[in-house]
Amino acid sequence: MSVIVESRGPIRIFRLSRPERRNAIDRDTARSLADALRGFEADETSKIAILTGDGGNFCAGADLKAIAEGTPNRLEPEGDAPLGPSRMLLQKPLIAAIAGYAVAGGLELALLADLRVAEKSATLGVFCRRFGVPLIDGGTVRLPRIIGLGRALDLILTGRAVGAEEALAMGLVNRVVPDGHALDEAIRLAENILSFPEICMRSDRLSTYEGLDLPLEEALRNEFRRGRGALEHETRAGAIRFVEKDY
Repeated sequence: MSVIVESRGPIRIFRLSRPERRNAIDRDTARSLADALRGFEADETSKIAILTGDGGNFCAGADLKAIAEGTPNRLEPEGDAPLGPSRMLLQKPLIAAIAGYAVAGGLELALLADLRVAEKSATLGVFCRRFGVPLIDGGTVRLPRIIGLGRALDLILTGRAVGAEEALAMGLVNRVVPDGHALDEAIRLAENILSFPEICMRSDRLSTYEGLDLPLEEALRNEFRRGRGALEHETRAGAIRFVEKDY
């Protein structure tokens, strides 16, 4: 199996498992990963997901060997993206646990996540620049939103390698951990997020994403609309816990 799925209570872990190709994604793997994330979205018992890779690497992008052999990834303007789920806006949080290479389309997959945990020796970058492979899995859209236009263009135009510490400094990753500990840290981070009231957390998360594409007044109205669910179902209980110092 090229995508291994594991559940740890409410945490769903997805492992890209093509270590002989540095977890590069071919057409079948893209379909499997997209289907796996759709299953996660539909499962009410799964609250948060982690995406990682086997064999010491996160993902080296599209499988260029398969493309060279005449088996390209799906290339359609609608539906699943070439790497599978990268056109999705997930309704639940996703964390990327990065070891080794997260480059080209692998970087684009990491950008799909809300948070990225990288091991100290990890390498990120738009390596596809070297081979005439465009960013068509969200890279030109998400990268400038995460790290800003200037830094994004630096990576997009040069295709240079970015180490974990530089990635942390520019906001490309959120945590740097010793080698071998990215998944453990991602699980701890997931458990921390799960300790908070879920409706409020998820509504604030979605409002943040949706607001990026809305004029200010409309974004503020959307924020209020999203927040009403938390106000109705969680806020009073939270206020009682605050008053009783039960936190």
